[in-house]
Amino acid sequence: MSKKFNLFAALATLTAGALVTSLASEALAAGGGEGPVVYVTGQDLFYDTIVLGDLPPNGPFQLLEMAGPTGLQTEFGPGDRGYVGGRWWVDINSDGEMDPADVYFLCPLLPPGREEP
Repeated sequence: MSKKFNLFAALATLTAGALVTSLASEALAAGGGEGPVVYVTGQDLFYDTIVLGDLPPNGPFQLLEMAGPTGLQTEFGPGDRGYVGGRWWVDINSDGEMDPADVYFLCPLLPPGREEP
């Protein structure tokens, strides 16, 4: 059985840079290429990801929510108009606004999507 990724625990204690490092460590520790998996609600598909680094809060970002069957979900995925290439923001302070208190990072979804996590 593989180790499960826990973004909730990471968000509770980490800054933006440390969160990205934790995401990468969790992905490697899971072994077998199993890292964070994002559920795309608009496609009803699951995508593997690769964490590439944190980003400054400039430019377009897509909301990554801590919800769904894998604990990570978003509305748009590869091929959708609203997908911005894996430029994510996590609303740390739950105010619905992108602001300096939130986390911004690059973590593209890796096609093809699949029907099971």
